[in-house]
Amino acid sequence: MRYSDDAQLYRRIQAKDKEALELLYDRYEKLLFSFLCKLTSDRELAEEAMQEVFVKIWRGIGHYDESKGKFTSWLFTMARNAAIDLVRKRKEPTAPIEAAGEVASSEASVEDAFEWKEERLKVQAAVAKLSEDQRDVIDLMYFKGYTQQKISDVHGIPLGTVKSRIRLALSNLKKILHAERERGG
Repeated sequence: MRYSDDAQLYRRIQAKDKEALELLYDRYEKLLFSFLCKLTSDRELAEEAMQEVFVKIWRGIGHYDESKGKFTSWLFTMARNAAIDLVRKRKEPTAPIEAAGEVASSEASVEDAFEWKEERLKVQAAVAKLSEDQRDVIDLMYFKGYTQQKISDVHGIPLGTVKSRIRLALSNLKKILHAERERGG
């Protein structure tokens, strides 16, 4: 099974097995690069983010915990965070929320592509259930890479209000997604 293979490769990488890192890179390079290109709309930035992800994995920065979810979810979250950090450094917005997570790779397995689309749809449905204010801060912060201060400046609202909305939105998203999983969705 691919997911147990990923976890096994990850453990080998933690033991500084270079071959395991190469295998993991070969397995995800096209899918991850496609995701990062869509997210950043910048090939150079996508390459930089991808390199950063694999360097972090090699150095043991960030830790994958099998009990908390799939390896691919963890990997794509690391990639997304790396891309957002790089975009913030350049002060450029990323792709809009509608484009986030759309992965187009002919090399991706049908199973991976289906799971990714399914997860994206679940998150989009959950975000759609939030209030307009909460949707807006989630979109700006997590999908467009804005800082909390920039959101405050753009909307002319206090920084504390932005932080409260983000905290409340994340709490509500967690509840919505948990309720969906409980229903088997």
